[in-house]
Amino acid sequence: MEKYEVGEVFTISEADNEEQEVEVVGTLTESGNEYIAVSFVEDLHQDDNNDIDVFYLRNDPDGFLSAIESDEEFEKVARAFEKMMKDENQE
Repeated sequence: MEKYEVGEVFTISEADNEEQEVEVVGTLTESGNEYIAVSFVEDLHQDDNNDIDVFYLRNDPDGFLSAIESDEEFEKVARAFEKMMKDENQE
């Protein structure tokens, strides 16, 4: 399984085959699965104070990134990332 590091930038292809650069903003292991949180590079480097969209991807054992398809898994991962970010901000 490929390990992703915070700050790493790579290109993903969307459903319409449009390519977008994303940056890893967090990594997490939850229930034995590896996940990464990414955001569009363009959004991260804008100087406005708007919220950015964060997407969660599962890092499969075979090295492929896949979307989280179930609402239950998505909610669990989103809560875990939010808790991790809150804990880091309190340090």
